[in-house]
Amino acid sequence: MAFTHGLASVAVATALLPFGPEYAAPPVLAAALLGGIAPDLDVVADHRKTLHFPVGYTALAAGLLGIHAVAAHPTLWLVWVAVAAAAAHSWADVLAGSVEAEPWNPTTERAVYNHALGAWHRPRRLVRYSGAVEDVLLGLACAGVAVAAPVTGPTADAGLIALGALSGLYAVLRHPSVRLDAVAERFPAAWARLPAISVEETESGATTVSVRYR
Repeated sequence: MAFTHGLASVAVATALLPFGPEYAAPPVLAAALLGGIAPDLDVVADHRKTLHFPVGYTALAAGLLGIHAVAAHPTLWLVWVAVAAAAAHSWADVLAGSVEAEPWNPTTERAVYNHALGAWHRPRRLVRYSGAVEDVLLGLACAGVAVAAPVTGPTADAGLIALGALSGLYAVLRHPSVRLDAVAERFPAAWARLPAISVEETESGATTVSVRYR
């Protein structure tokens, strides 16, 4: 899930910061977080294809690193961190489950689209699907590594802990055994005051959310 990618990117960034003490930690960590999450913004389009570029991001990151070696600049470094995190995200999704409406009941062998090859990488399913138990544990482990790093301050630590909590909440809501109907039956009066929300997922992984007030 996006939370895991973001937390993993931040964890790696905290490990690299001591090698670049001239760069302030907050901007670097923010760039890592945003770059790690950004590819999943295509969840409303063609998921793991529209904004996932395994080869493209990698080539761009290599080029930026080469330019930075010749003409170092803080802004260029931040861009490199974000692009490198996006590249890591795109490649890491190959290790996850397939992109479809219910990846816990896989029907396709599509993990990440490789624009350079014009084909999909098959899922390795080391992490079965977004929101699986192993996904949450991996995200929490990355959050723990980042919080334990001396380069993060109290504000960053609080944000990382909050992201870890959100990943756990997402996993609970994501699991197919959780049914909002059960909540509605238990608390009908409170449920009636809430807007009706429907989520539709296509086989390509695109998600449409509609909100209707009663």
